[in-house]
Amino acid sequence: MTEFFMPMKKIPTVTHQQKQVTVRNGKPVFYEPEDLKAARSKFMAHLGQHVPEKKYAKGPLRLIVKWCFPINGRHQDGEFKDTKPDNGNMNKLLEDCMEDLGFYTDDCQIASLIVEKFWAEMPGIYIKIEAI
Repeated sequence: MTEFFMPMKKIPTVTHQQKQVTVRNGKPVFYEPEDLKAARSKFMAHLGQHVPEKKYAKGPLRLIVKWCFPINGRHQDGEFKDTKPDNGNMNKLLEDCMEDLGFYTDDCQIASLIVEKFWAEMPGIYIKIEAI
């Protein structure tokens, strides 16, 4: 099992879905805009400190991710967040970064995925990975 919390004052809210396309020499070319590159870089830097010594090389995994956003307005610590960004798009970039860093061989190994968003006094991202 691997478990950790990455404190972040500002959690990237750009999603993997925000890739752009341009046409060069009559062919579509996909690219990442600057804000997506910055989010990927931030995730890689924070996640890089928690890469397990041994990669989850095969077999099904359970991934639990709790996104803890800084409290604003009248929200309370631990209250569920029901505003953008949506969990699916937001989590894809994180999963891809974890794969690139060697947490697991392929994100298709994630057979159980629990993603939650909260308002929190201590903003950041909690991650737990376990073989199932």
